[in-house]
Amino acid sequence: MAISNWQLAKGQGLFGREFARNGANPESLFCRRSTQICADPEEQNQEHLYHRVTQRNTDPGLAKIQACLGVPWELRAKGFLARHHSTTENGHGTPGDSSIHFEDLDAEDDDQFLRTEKRVAVRRSPLPKKTANRVKKTVIIASTLAVIALAAAFTYKYGIHSWRFRVESSDNIEISGVQNASRAQVMEIAGADIGRNIFFVPLDERKRQLEEIPWVESATVMRLLPNRLAITVQERSPVAFVQLGSKISLIDANGVVMGLPANKQAKYSFPVIRGITDTEPLSSRAAVMKIYNRLIRELDSDPGDARQPDAGTTVGQSSAPSNGLRHSNELSEVDLSDPEDVKVTANDPAGTLAIHLGNTDFLARYKLYLAHIAEWRQSYPNIQSVDLRYEGQVVVNPDAKRSGDRVIR
Repeated sequence: MAISNWQLAKGQGLFGREFARNGANPESLFCRRSTQICADPEEQNQEHLYHRVTQRNTDPGLAKIQACLGVPWELRAKGFLARHHSTTENGHGTPGDSSIHFEDLDAEDDDQFLRTEKRVAVRRSPLPKKTANRVKKTVIIASTLAVIALAAAFTYKYGIHSWRFRVESSDNIEISGVQNASRAQVMEIAGADIGRNIFFVPLDERKRQLEEIPWVESATVMRLLPNRLAITVQERSPVAFVQLGSKISLIDANGVVMGLPANKQAKYSFPVIRGITDTEPLSSRAAVMKIYNRLIRELDSDPGDARQPDAGTTVGQSSAPSNGLRHSNELSEVDLSDPEDVKVTANDPAGTLAIHLGNTDFLARYKLYLAHIAEWRQSYPNIQSVDLRYEGQVVVNPDAKRSGDRVIR
């Protein structure tokens, strides 16, 4: 029958125990060579069987077991054969039967190597392993979300009911950027939230209300936990005065009328714009202010060297300032009632003079006025206005009666 490596290993264990019980030295018992032939046929048969066992089992695994046990495999096999022979001679075996049944290798101490015949019940999950892992992950995620939701609900409930988040007084409101606008007007809007929970302050609505103040161009309202409000205001920049009926106000570049500054210490020096009414919509005022902005931009773009008096004019007679850079500072009024004919009033030591500049070439026409005003005053002592809109000619006193117009070529 076929002999497994496991059975041979078992045989090695039996041989080793046999030598241990007999107290024999394997080297002294089996010193003869394996090739020696015995005279007794039965011994020859045993020797032959011994060689069959040792030659058929050269598995490296057996060598490892032999190294662990410390007794060579050949000595263990010879011991087993000697034991088997003595058993036969004593009559416990079948006479003349010198064959070896390797099932005998398992006869001794078999229980310590064989598994128990009793089956052990294995508890199996009703769900596959992959499905069970998915269910586990889902439960963990759901539990985490539930904890977060409970924490958020508790925080929200605490925030809307706790006194710590209530705006107690005006001291809890910080206002910055207010210079020309009325601080009382700003506080009137922000003070509506005193005594209110900070989380219920309508920030967008407060921003819109603040930007309705004429001086306020933009505003920012922020919450500062636990119970403070921060308001930052960006004010408009005025570019001129405007006369609306009998009232004088400041106006910005977009046509927004702002009124006079609340700060009495603020001083401005601008021309007064005429020709705008308080009933005009903002879009109409914005269109008019575009003309004004272009006029000021051109008049202030003079490098300063072109305004030299002619041969008949002395420096003392010229009304040009010494720097010659910002001509807009020389204007006292700007009439924008006719977009096609911008009329400015210039300050002159000899008296004010109205100048018709048309709607183009503002700087060139104004420099013509500066170069010849002294000459014109000598020729026309009662000069009050000039019209410079026409190429190659100047009309003196065009605002007087038509019969009194003088044309200078």
